[in-house]
Amino acid sequence: MTIARYSLIAAAVLTIAACSKQEQPAPAASAPASAPVAAAAPDTIKIGHAAPLTGNIAHLGKDNENGVRMAVDEINAAGGADIGGKKIKIELLSEDDQADPKTATTVAQRFVDQKVVGVIGHLNSGTTIPASKIYSDAGIPQISPSATAVAYTAQGFKTTFRVMANDAQQGKVLGEYAVNKLKAKKVAIVDDRTAYGQGLADEFEKSAKAAGAEIVKREFTTNQETDFNAILTSIKGTKPDLVFYGGMDAQAAPLTKQARQLGIKAKVMSADGAQTPEYIKLAGSDAEGTIASIPGLPKEQLPGGKEFLAKFKEKFGTEVQLYAPNCYDAVMVMVEAMKKAGSTEPAKYLPELAKTDYNGVTGHISFDDKGDIKNGAITLYQVKKGKWETLEVVGGAAPK
Repeated sequence: MTIARYSLIAAAVLTIAACSKQEQPAPAASAPASAPVAAAAPDTIKIGHAAPLTGNIAHLGKDNENGVRMAVDEINAAGGADIGGKKIKIELLSEDDQADPKTATTVAQRFVDQKVVGVIGHLNSGTTIPASKIYSDAGIPQISPSATAVAYTAQGFKTTFRVMANDAQQGKVLGEYAVNKLKAKKVAIVDDRTAYGQGLADEFEKSAKAAGAEIVKREFTTNQETDFNAILTSIKGTKPDLVFYGGMDAQAAPLTKQARQLGIKAKVMSADGAQTPEYIKLAGSDAEGTIASIPGLPKEQLPGGKEFLAKFKEKFGTEVQLYAPNCYDAVMVMVEAMKKAGSTEPAKYLPELAKTDYNGVTGHISFDDKGDIKNGAITLYQVKKGKWETLEVVGGAAPK
């Protein structure tokens, strides 16, 4: 099994001052008092990032990595972060966890062995949760920019944080919107059996039922499947008003296409795993009308959104897929905690991380006692004329 590695290694610069050659050595007293002194090279710390960089959601993993890299590059380009009276540069260690829980724990242990001072990741809830135990045991702070499963922060670890709303918040909004706004009375649910997909589907089902919907079918697949005809055929007979899918775009798109091919006219709804440009690309014209949510504000409405999106496009030559702004903020929040603590040692800056009060690209960030972001916004979108358009924003904290 090949693990892709990407490291941004900060180079140490050594300035050598050469004295001009003299026939007779000058006495020490004659050296000018104002002779230039070589600047001290900045110290370097290691921060880890983990996401699927290969496989069917590698486009999301690379998006996350680019968000982290953008923040690291900016800090290093400024000469490093001022921490404890020193200039500190960051070496980024980026690993491919392949969206696989077992691989994720291997990556996590490697980060521990490499003495990273913090981790941004993982992308998926199913990888973030098992890895979090290893980071907790090692006392290494972890900020996930995208894992939304409630279970991640419900474990009671003091090292776990996330910079977006969780699935309890997202599922509640989706379920209520499906029933109250879309008037769906009969609902079918499919999930990919991952911690993310199943957890989200459970929260959606709970909310939809509470709002008065009948769940006419509950099916499941895997996060590697592409043939959904058997599942959809069983769903078709129930004549649902809406089909909800809990999972990622690589499965949501073919599921949507195959539903339309079978003549299922029900509305299709999903969440952040499917709210991507890639979903529209894969589903084509069948994506039209799909509704999906993301935790957070619309990219264009983020406090630092327009500037971030423009810089990201210029730097990487591609549009933001999904979580890159959250990844950028996660790095900045971690470094800000180090600044306040005057230390890069995890045990010393961890208390400051828990007290975060930061205005980032994505909005105001502060954490509750579990490490969840406070007042996280949920945005609902719909595909109209081949593009995701904002329908509604629920909640959210304004910058202070």
